Amino acid sequence: MAGLEPSSKVFRCPKCNTHFETPRDSHSECPECGIWFYKWKGLSKRRHARRADKPEEPSLEEIVRAQERPENPFVFYAQVATLVFISLWGLLLIAKNYHTDEISATFMHSILLPIHEAGHILFLPFGEFMRFFGGSFFQVALPFGIAYAFNSRRADSFAAAVCLWWGGASLVDLSPYIWDAFDQVLPLAGDIEHDWIYLLGRFGLTGEAHLLATLAHHAGALLMVVGVLWAASSLYETEKTRRYLLGMKK
Repeated sequence: MAGLEPSSKVFRCPKCNTHFETPRDSHSECPECGIWFYKWKGLSKRRHARRADKPEEPSLEEIVRAQERPENPFVFYAQVATLVFISLWGLLLIAKNYHTDEISATFMHSILLPIHEAGHILFLPFGEFMRFFGGSFFQVALPFGIAYAFNSRRADSFAAAVCLWWGGASLVDLSPYIWDAFDQVLPLAGDIEHDWIYLLGRFGLTGEAHLLATLAHHAGALLMVVGVLWAASSLYETEKTRRYLLGMKK
C-alpha cells in the first residue's frame, strides 16, 4: 500500500491480546476482533497525542475549590511573588549565624519578638514553668495553629504553607536564644532571667544547649523548605485546575 510504513510482523493483537503462533503481517487484520493492525497503531498515536495536549484532569475536590473562589488573576501572581519572596528571605535567615545574635537585627526578629513576649503574658497564670516556656512556645505554636486553621477550615493550602514557613522561621529565630543558655552573652530586654537558662537548668540539660540549638535551627530550616515546596505545589495544582476549567469552557 502506498504511503504505509514498511511491513512488519505482529505476534499479539494490540486490541484483543490474541497471540499468534504464526506472526501476522502488520497490514493484515486480526482474525479474532477484526481490527487492521496498521490502523489501530495510527489510532493509538492520535489518542496519545490528544492526551498529551489535554491538561491532566484534577480531582473533584480541586475543581470544587477552584469554582468556589472568584476568578482574579492578580491573586495568583501575588502568590507567585510571595513564594519567591519567602524563598529568598528564608535563605537569608537560614544563613545567619545562630551562634551569635545576628538574627536579632533582622526584620523577622522584630515581628517575632512581640509574639514571644505576648506568650509570656498569656501563660502567666499557668505557673512558673509556663511563664518561662510560654514565650518560646507561643512564638512557634501560633504560626502552626494558623496553618492548621487555613488548611482544615478554608482548604487554603497555599496560606497554610506560608504559615508553615513562618513556623520554621520562628524556630530558626529561637535557636540563638537556646544556644546562649550555655554561656550567656546575649543582651536581654530589661532585667529579666534568661528563659532557656531556667528551662534547661530545670531538667539538667544546660550542657546540651548547643546541641538543642543546632537541632532547633536545622528543624526550622527544614520546615521552611517544606513550606516553600508545599506552596509551590499548591500553586501548580491551582494553575493546573484553572487550565482544565478553561479547556472545558472552550
